[in-house]
Amino acid sequence: MGFLRSSSSYSSALKWLGFVTAVWVQSISGNNYTFSNYSSALKSLMNLNQLQLNNLSVAKDVGKAFGILAGLASDRLSTPVILLIGCFEGLLGYGVQWLVVSRTITPLPYWQMCVFLCMGGNSTTWMNTAVLVTCIRNFRRNRGPVSGILKGYVGLSTAIFTDLCTALFSNYPASFLVLLAVVPFAVCLTAVFFLREIPPASSADEDSEETRYFAVFNIVAVVVAVYLQSYDLIGIKTGVFSVAFASILLFLL
Repeated sequence: MGFLRSSSSYSSALKWLGFVTAVWVQSISGNNYTFSNYSSALKSLMNLNQLQLNNLSVAKDVGKAFGILAGLASDRLSTPVILLIGCFEGLLGYGVQWLVVSRTITPLPYWQMCVFLCMGGNSTTWMNTAVLVTCIRNFRRNRGPVSGILKGYVGLSTAIFTDLCTALFSNYPASFLVLLAVVPFAVCLTAVFFLREIPPASSADEDSEETRYFAVFNIVAVVVAVYLQSYDLIGIKTGVFSVAFASILLFLL
């Protein structure tokens, strides 16, 4: 009997640890909405007109349309495999863009840049699918709160990336692209070890416990949102203040 309780506690702890890493993944997977942060650098380096720049943005959005592939794969591949596909695709897609913007390599032909932007856009669909499908299966009696919290952090992720880059790197486009390439890769590699399917709650006590924990997650999400908004309104984005902001934000996450 004691062994069964111990096993149940371990499964519960692993399930919640997986949800925390899922929140981390969602917090860094909204990079599809950050094109404007570095598009001017691409436009200048590649001598693009506005129509060509708009088409690059369309290529990125087309990548999201291929998210159907991640959905089909979710019933056939394990969560770690789906996460790995997303993180390596993002590393390649945004990594090449960083090489161009940082002038490490000469600008690639226009069609090749479209391909790499498409890959960057598609990468997050694998991350989102892995996280949402796994967590909904783990918390079947609280699918609404799970979806709301995870989608909420996707919405916050653009502000998280932008504000962190502004605070730490003075909003340099090349530095921003480094974050887009490396941070999701590192977070997904971490999530591979913790995010996996766990048997859902099977008793009223477990269901009640999940409800209380999700209330805490909702409160933390609101605090993060208010904190990000306050930083933007204050407008002090240099020196010690910026470092302190970044440190507190990482702690909240």
